[in-house]
Order: sequence, then structure tokens, then C-alpha cells
Amino acid sequence: MDNNDGCCSTHLIDGDGNFNISGIENFMKEVKLAECGLSYAVVSIMGPQSSGKSTLLNNLFRTNFREMDAFKGRSQTTKGIWMARCVGIEPCTLVMDLEGTDGRERGEDDTAFEKQSALFALAVSDIVLINMWCHDIGREQAANKPLLKTVFQVMMRLFSPRKTTLMFVIRDKTRTPLENLEPVLREDIQKIWDSVPKPQAHKDTPLSEFFNVEVVALSSYEEKEEQFKEQVANLRQRFFHSIAPGGLAGDRRAVVPASGFSFSAQQIWKIIKENKDLDLPAHKVMVATVRCEEIANEKCGSFLENEEWRELEAAVQSHQVPRFGKKLSTILDTYLSEYDVEATYFDEGVRTGKRKQLEEKLLQLVQPAYQLMLSHIRSGTLERFKEAFDEALNGGKGFAMAARHCSETFMSQFDEACADAIIHQANWDSSKLRDKLRRDMDAHVASVRVAKLSELTTVYETKLNEALSGPVEALLDGANDDTWPAIRKLLWRETETALSGFSSALSGFEMDEESKEKTLSKLRDYARGVVESKAKEEAGRVLIRMKDRFSTLFSHDSDSMPRVWTGKEDIRAITKTARSSSLKLLSVVAAIRLDDEADSIEKTLSLALVDGKGSASTNKSSPSVDPLASSTWDEVPATKTLITPVQCKSIWRQFKTETEYTVTQAIAAQEASRRNNNWLPPPWAIVAMIVLGFNEFMTLLRNPLYLGVIFVGFLLVKALWVQLDVSGEFRNGALPGLLSLSTKFLPTVMNLLKKLAEEGHRHGNTNTQQNPPLASKSFRSGASEYGGVSSSASSEVTSAENGTEYSSPVHDKVK
Repeated sequence: MDNNDGCCSTHLIDGDGNFNISGIENFMKEVKLAECGLSYAVVSIMGPQSSGKSTLLNNLFRTNFREMDAFKGRSQTTKGIWMARCVGIEPCTLVMDLEGTDGRERGEDDTAFEKQSALFALAVSDIVLINMWCHDIGREQAANKPLLKTVFQVMMRLFSPRKTTLMFVIRDKTRTPLENLEPVLREDIQKIWDSVPKPQAHKDTPLSEFFNVEVVALSSYEEKEEQFKEQVANLRQRFFHSIAPGGLAGDRRAVVPASGFSFSAQQIWKIIKENKDLDLPAHKVMVATVRCEEIANEKCGSFLENEEWRELEAAVQSHQVPRFGKKLSTILDTYLSEYDVEATYFDEGVRTGKRKQLEEKLLQLVQPAYQLMLSHIRSGTLERFKEAFDEALNGGKGFAMAARHCSETFMSQFDEACADAIIHQANWDSSKLRDKLRRDMDAHVASVRVAKLSELTTVYETKLNEALSGPVEALLDGANDDTWPAIRKLLWRETETALSGFSSALSGFEMDEESKEKTLSKLRDYARGVVESKAKEEAGRVLIRMKDRFSTLFSHDSDSMPRVWTGKEDIRAITKTARSSSLKLLSVVAAIRLDDEADSIEKTLSLALVDGKGSASTNKSSPSVDPLASSTWDEVPATKTLITPVQCKSIWRQFKTETEYTVTQAIAAQEASRRNNNWLPPPWAIVAMIVLGFNEFMTLLRNPLYLGVIFVGFLLVKALWVQLDVSGEFRNGALPGLLSLSTKFLPTVMNLLKKLAEEGHRHGNTNTQQNPPLASKSFRSGASEYGGVSSSASSEVTSAENGTEYSSPVHDKVK
């Protein structure tokens, strides 16, 4: 590539037909052709070899093409095709200097390159200069006729929608006026056009449909150089603003944008070399397709390398990014705008299609980040919703109101966040994610609703359980005629209290009447179930309760004091009363009576179990049916039966068996008490003793000494009686009592005598020291003391006979 005096040129195609790709790329960068858009023009010149083409271009466009040296002879100077930028002409104008035709170097048979270069010039150029000698005009065998035939022939292969300006430059003009030369030249051109074979579609098409024909004449450069230069300067003015409407290059249809010129020229030359027909509209589309795709790929690659996009993509992986949509839209707008600027002059359909593809590709690249952003928005909104909802509930706000307010608030926040994340270039719909968030919120509200209702229900069920379990158990334990009415009243009162509070608590949930009534009904059923469950529990241990009640009534009097069986009590009456009370307990827990319906369970049990014996003896003559030989009660549903008649009979039998021992023990105790309290002989024996012992009694009265001996003997026997606890030993029977007394008698006598001896010895010593003569008094005093002890022991035995037990002082003293 040459760059002298501000003129930049390159050898575009060499003499062998090789396209200089790197040369044209460097040339475009040097002249900044890509910045020109559609504001550029291409001029080419063709003509016979050594006809002064390069000289004309150098003078007309101030280029630096190599010119022929006349002193070295006429020879080929331009090989292939050269390209240069015109200096000082606006808009940017490129000029191509084609290899001369009819040269001896290629020979008369080698016309392939001439046709190829001519077709290339017509396809690429807006203006084609045809350099010809003035003296050839009007000649049949002129040098320019083969050139014109070549141009017209290749034109048939070039399907171009625009007109190319053919400017015939007549060189070395003679004195003949141009007005006379031009008609002759146009006539010759028309003849050549008519003689060229044309396709059927263009058989009658005039030349003016393909070309704008211009004719200019220039004086001889060698003979009239000044005049030549003046004429060239005038001609140069016509190339200024040549692309304006009416200018030499005013038809801009199918013009390739400047940035695609290099690729377009390569493809055109490739098609020409392959000897294919050249469809310039299709070629324009092809160039636009390739070039726009290159631009799009370049912008896509630049986007991926964009530091701001990388930071945005990395940040959105972990958290929600503020102003995500605006930032990303700005980045995308930047690259799409750059594409629009660079591809603005290419075919509109291709440009728009490739822009759409670029936009789709960029959106595909950013869509994962966008979806992740929406996911962060959804999850964050849902978490904040849950927290706010819990806070509202803990703050005492109604459930339905809290759910509605929080849902509306956070759905609005979600919409705002989604709007902030929207990418303006995309028409993505976030409604599915919005619906998912709504479903998640509704699911959370539903789960919390279930939990809160369950918690609330549990609270009131616990209250009911506490309010009913203990009292019901106590009422059933003290079963009587008022037990079930009291239970029903208790159930109604506690249930109504709980339902009132529960109904008030449910008002915050804004439930429909049907659901609310259903919920309240469940609580009502629960209260009833508590009572029934407690009744079933009591029915399960009714036998224990019956025995406890029997034991309490049988073993305690009306003042709840333990009974002492002294022989005066009516054990039969007490037993019947206790068993009747136990039977009352059995009848009460035999069935559930929460509906205030009368039944005959108590009467049936009383007749069959308590009065059955009497009834059986009364009706011996008639056959009787056991009313308890059934698994159901009359007028009582099976669902409300706790203890069946058969089970009641079995329980009563077991109850009587287990309480029989207690009654037997009471009877035995009563008999023993009677025996212990009756020590006097029969009255007839007492009368006999008085009658028969009258003489002995009188003897004792006459001799008081016998009376003293008897009294001392009585005291000794009484003391032994107390020490040996004779009455206590005989309570277990006569034989065990005798055996026990035989083992205790001798040790007790010895112990008692020893004690008396010690007491007598101690009193004797005392009296000898103080008043020895009073020994007899001392004996009487000892006797008197012993008598006092014996009297005390006697009073204690008497007390023991009256039913109160005390420890004997004498016994303690002996011990």
C-alpha cells in the first residue's frame, strides 16, 4: 500500500486475478472508510492500453497511479486493478485504475481478464469512465468497440437495480465540435447495444434502463497541456457531491455500506472468478447478512467482556440487586445502539433481522440472571411476608385482617421489585412467578391458620378438660340420684362458657357461618366426650369404688368415726345400707345419661340383686326370668351403655364375695366384744352362792383377819390378771389363751414377788432408822401402799372393760 502526498492507494487485484485481502483491509483502516456509511462513491476507468488512463486519474483525482513513460515506448504499466482515494473530493471517493484492454502482453485471445475486470468495475463502481480516442468515433473497426461490446455483454450477467453512469472521455479532441461528435458516438453505442445478445427478459430493454451516458471531451495532454488541465479541473467539479440526487452517482439503490465494502468486493470477485452470474441485490443482502452478523457477534462478545455486566451477574448470584433492570437495560442499550450505528447502512431487512437475533442472543445470556433475580425477589418477599404476618398475629391483630393486609402489602412490594428488575428490551412475563408467590403466601396462611385454630382449639379443650374431669370424677364417686343432673348442668355451664370464648376468638378468622358452626360443634362434642370418657374410666374401676364405698359406710358411723363393734350394732342393717349405696354407684355408672332421658337401671338392679331373694321366695310357684340375663338395658342405646346387665351381675357377685369377709370379721368382733364384757356368772348362780355361802360370810364377819387375808389375796390375783392381760389373751380363743398364760404365769409371779420383796426391804430399813418400834405400822403402811397400787390396777381393768385401752402403771413399774 502506497501513501504519498495524502493519497492512499493499494493493489487490489494483481495481474493473475488474486484478490489482495490484507491490502484492502489496511486501505479501509487508513482512509477510515467504515465511518462513511453510504456517503462514498466508487469511480473506475477502463480503456485501451496506453490510452492515458492513469494520467487522467492522477490529474483528475490527484492520485499517484503509475503512468507510462513515453520515452521508453508504449507498454503495459497497470497490471490488474489498483485502488486509491481521491484527494480533496467530498464525499469520500474511491477510484480504481483497471488494466488496459487490447494489450499485446495478454494477446488477442486472452480476453477473460478483460471481461472479469469490466464486470467487477460495473458491479462495484457508481461511475465508469471509458477512455477513448477522438479519431475512433465513427469508425467501424475502432479500438473502443471491443471494449464497449465487453461492457454490454457482461452487463447482461449483472442484475443490478441501479443505473451506472458511463462517462465517455474523448481524448485528444480535434476541432470538430463536441455537439457533432456526441450524436455519432451515441449512435455507435446504440448499434453496439443492439448487436449484443440479450436475455429474453431484456430483449427490448433500451440502453437508458441500465446506463446514464455522459460524454466529455479533453484536449491532448501532450500538445495542449494547459488546456487539458483546465478541462480536467472543470470535470473534477462534477465529482464533488456526486452522490446527491441528480449527481453522477445519484442512484444509491443497492449501495453497500462502506464498512461492508471490503467483504462485498471479495465476494463479487469470487463470483466473477467462478464465472457465475452476479445478482447484485442478492449480493447486497448476502453482504449485509455477513457483515451484520459479524457486527452482532462482535457486540455480543464485547457484552460478555463488559466489566459492569460481570459484576452485576456475580452479585445477583447471592442476593437481590437494586435497580437491576435499569442497569442491565442500559448496558444492553449501549451495545444495541452500537450495532445500529455500525449496521445502519446495510439492507434494512437484514439489519433488522440480525438486530433482533442479537437482541435475542443478549437476552438469552441475561435471562438466567433475570430469573435468579426474580427468584431472590420472590423468596425475599415471602420471608418478609412470613415475619410480618407473625408479628401482626403476635400483636393481637385479627387473623383474616392480618393475612389480607400482609398479602396485599407484600404482593405490591413484589410488583414494585419486579418492575425494578424489568429489562426494557425483553417482554418477559413474571405473572407465573407472581402466581407462585401468591400460592406460597396462601399456603403459608393456610398452614398458620390450621396451626392457630389447632392451638386455639387445644387451649379451650384443655380448659374444658380441667373444668370437667375433676368435678365429673368427684360426682361419679359420690353417686346418688342427683349425680347425672349435676353432671349435665356442669357440662352445659362449662361448655357454654368455653363456646362463648371460643366463638369470640374465632371472629378474627372471619370464617363463614357453616365452618364456624362446625368448629364450635367439634368443641361441644369434645366436652361431651370428656364426660363420657371420664364416665368410662369410672365404669372401668366401679368395683373398686363400690368396695371403697362399702368399706367407708360399713366401718364408719354417721359422724365418720370408726365403728367399735360392742355388740349393740345391727350389722345386718348396716350391711344392707352399705350394699344399697354401692348398688346405687353401680346403677349410676352403668350408663351415660347426658340427654336427661329416664331409665329403669336402678330399679332393675335393686330388684334383681338386693330384693331378688325375697322376690324369688315369694314367687316360688311361678317361673321367673332373670332381668340381668341380657347385654342391653331397656330404653338405653348400646352407645350409651357402659356396663351391661350381665356385667353388672358379675360385678355384684364379685363385690359380695370380696366384702363378705369384712362382714364376717365384724360379726366375729361383735361376738368377741360381748364375751369380753360379760364376766359375771348367771343370776341363779349368784343367788345360789349367796344362799349356800351365808355361813362362810358370817364367819368372815366374825373374824376380820380372814377378811384381810382374802383382800390381800384378791389384790395379788388382780395384779396377776392385769400383768398377764388375761382378757386380751382369751380374745383369740380359749386354747391359745391357756397356752400363752401357761408360759407367762411363772415368770410374772416371780417378777411380782421379787418386786414386792424389794419394796418391803426398802421400807423396813427406813422405818428402823427413824422409828424402830413402829415395825408393825410399817407393815401396814406397805400393805396400804400395795393396796393403793392394786386399787389403781383395778380401776384400769374396769376402764378396759368399758372399751378404752390404757397401759397399766403397775405393769410399767414392774417392768
